[in-house]
Formats: sequence, C-alpha cells, structure tokens
Amino acid sequence: MTNQIQNHQNYTDAQFSQMTRDDEIDLRELFSVIWQGKWLIIAITTVFAIGSVIFALSQPNIYKSEALLAPAESESSGGGLAALAGQFGGLASIAGINLGGGGADKSQLAIEVMKSRQFISDFIQKHEILPELMAAEKWDMANNDLIFDPELYDSQSKTWVREVKAPFKPEPSMQEAYKAFSKKFSVNTAKDTGMVTISVEHLSPAVAQQWVEWLIADINQVMKQRDVEEALRGQDFLEDQLRKTNVTDMRTVLYQLMEQAQKTIMFANVRDEYVFKTIDPALIPEEKAGPKRALICILGTLLGGMLSVVIVLVRFAFRNQESRIKNQYHM
Repeated sequence: MTNQIQNHQNYTDAQFSQMTRDDEIDLRELFSVIWQGKWLIIAITTVFAIGSVIFALSQPNIYKSEALLAPAESESSGGGLAALAGQFGGLASIAGINLGGGGADKSQLAIEVMKSRQFISDFIQKHEILPELMAAEKWDMANNDLIFDPELYDSQSKTWVREVKAPFKPEPSMQEAYKAFSKKFSVNTAKDTGMVTISVEHLSPAVAQQWVEWLIADINQVMKQRDVEEALRGQDFLEDQLRKTNVTDMRTVLYQLMEQAQKTIMFANVRDEYVFKTIDPALIPEEKAGPKRALICILGTLLGGMLSVVIVLVRFAFRNQESRIKNQYHM
C-alpha cells in the first residue's frame, strides 16, 4: 500500500514537472515569435504613433469658461407668514404664492429648467448662436474671429448650405442644436456647499465666456418671470376669494397672502440675480481645456503596439495550423 502511494506521488510530481516544462516552452516560444516579428511590430507601432501625432495636431483647441454661483436666498418675511405656511400652505400653493423657504428647491428647479430642451432652444434662438454652435470650424486667434465650415454655412450670405438627407434640412433643427449644445454645456452642484458651476466649452474663448454670462442672465430672468406670473395669478385668485367670503379670520389670512404676493412681485422686479448670485464670474480663458494631445499620442502608440503584437501572434497561429494540416495530410 505504501509503495502504491509513493508511486502515485512520484507520478503526480512528474506530471507537474512536465506541465511546468510545457509552460516554459510555451512562454519561450511566445517571446520567440514576438521577437521574430519585431520589425512588423515596430513598423505598425510607428505608423500608429505618427498617425496619432498628426491627428492630435489637427484637432483645434477647445476653451472652457465657467462661473461659480450661489443659490440666492428666497425672500421670506418669517414670523407670521412662517406660521401661516403650516396652516394655509395648500391655499397659498393654489394661489401660486411661496410662504417662505424653498431656496434650495428653487435653485434645483432652475438647474433642471436650464438643462431642458425648451430653455436651450429658446436660448439658441434668442441669441442667434446657431452658426457658432453647429458650423464653427476653427478660431482665428489674431483677429478673434470664428471661421465657419464653408460646406455647412456661408458666412457671407448667412445661409446654410450643408447637404443632408430628409427629414433633415440645410438649417439644423432645434433637436440637432440641443444635442450639440448639451455636449458643450454643463451645470454641476457641489453636494457639500450647494454651489453651482456653469461651464461652456467652445473653439472661441470669447464665445464660451459670453454664453456663460447669457445663460446666467437668462435663467434668472426665466425663473423671475415664472414667479411673477404665478404671483399675479395668485392675486386674482385671492381677490376672487375675498369677494366670496365674509369670515373675518379668513379675510385676514387672504389679505396677508395678498401682501406676500405683492412682496414676491416687488422682490422679483428689484433684483436681477433672482435665483443665482454670481460668486466668481466667467472669464475669457487664456489656456486651452483640450484636446489632450500628449494623451492622444500615448494611447495611439499603445494601441498600435498591442494591435501589432496581436497580428504577429495570429499569423503564427495560422501558420502552425496550416503546418499541422499539411503534416496530417502527408501522413
């Protein structure tokens, strides 16, 4: 029995040693194949490296302008109206009146409005930036001018000349413009501080800075207009309720709500930075934000190296398979 166990152990050790030798042979063979195909690897890697350099240098500079904003404090009378909020919040909500607080919610709503198709479409049409968005090809630094792609837009006649298939038209639709703008525009909120950062990337640093300023002004104006319209509708509602009730306490509450509506309208009309206050305004960037040309070159070279090694190994595998088939045929 002992001899059988010892023989089995010797067999296992011999098998393991054979497997180890096979692995060593495979690794040596692998490195040998790679070494034999070194010139092909060098050639393909060099082509990819040169191609990535050419591609990186052909990409225009992208400039990023950003502004740091803080949510504006909502106007709140506190005290009596804060107490009314618990008792008559539903009535105030129907009337479109805010009884105080909700500043964070209003800023979050403003961010979502800013990302919406409606706001971005209105923004593009209001400021007439469709050519700068969809047809800009490069930026002339010396003259601070944008150069448009002549195959897309004729800057002399200010007409779109791009060739597209139906249902698209020479002039880009707002759906196309929204997708393009969303790639250049971003808005982020810091979870710890609540600060909001609005940024725009563009070929022209001046255009990027201008768009950020317009975005801030427009979102403040849009949110202000929404609140004023709600307050005006609320006034009409409250006046109608006053005419229908003779209860003294209820009339007192309605008068207080009307006072709050008046405060909302007055507050909106006297402050331009209605939802967001600018902490750090957008500047014309002096340094590019992209492209990262060094990274493009490194990744292109690595891709070429890996692809060339794969090609060498695949060629070797096919040759081995062909030789095996020939040997079997001759046998």
